[in-house]
Amino acid sequence: MAAPDTALGALHNGMRMSQDDFARALEVVTGLPISLLGFAAVPGGHVADDQQGGHDLTSPVSNLATPTPAAEPSTAHRSYEGVWLSRYQYYSSGREESFAGQHFVVLLQHGDRLTARSLPGSASSSLSLDLTVDGAVVTGTWVEQTDPAGYYRGARYHGAIQLLAEPTGRRMAGKWVGFGKDMDVNTGPWELVFRDASTSKATLDWYNTPAT
Repeated sequence: MAAPDTALGALHNGMRMSQDDFARALEVVTGLPISLLGFAAVPGGHVADDQQGGHDLTSPVSNLATPTPAAEPSTAHRSYEGVWLSRYQYYSSGREESFAGQHFVVLLQHGDRLTARSLPGSASSSLSLDLTVDGAVVTGTWVEQTDPAGYYRGARYHGAIQLLAEPTGRRMAGKWVGFGKDMDVNTGPWELVFRDASTSKATLDWYNTPAT
């Protein structure tokens, strides 16, 4: 993958900046307010044809969000339990446009194993993730049951995912791989952003709304 330009490189190194400074830097480079990044249709994305029917999607969001893991992986398992915002991007060959899918997911942890399930009110589709943590590297599988009334008419998609966790433990970002409706293999960016450590009924009710 091509190295990011100077501005993006500075932002990538900006993981050491405060959250506010980093957010402002994101806005400067992408030309978009933070509230719009990751929403459908995704601006500034680059779609590459893999010459085998699939599409590889990259975007300013994915380049900037990918964290730098700690130099030495920790042997202790950090707690990732809670409510997270899941956000991924994909290219629709039928519509020739890039889109984003967002869900609030409840993440539970057992040792190095993570399971995430979407809250039903957060999106019209349902999403599940099964992950394994190895230091700062999070690897696993994803399954999405699309909206029966939506563009994909209830089709079930699944694939693999690998993320890098920030040292703060409050964001993971990386890539997904999966097949498309034409049985091609595609890739795109995916991130999980921490929202709340609680998994109480009151908290889940609060987040059981369209993900933003």
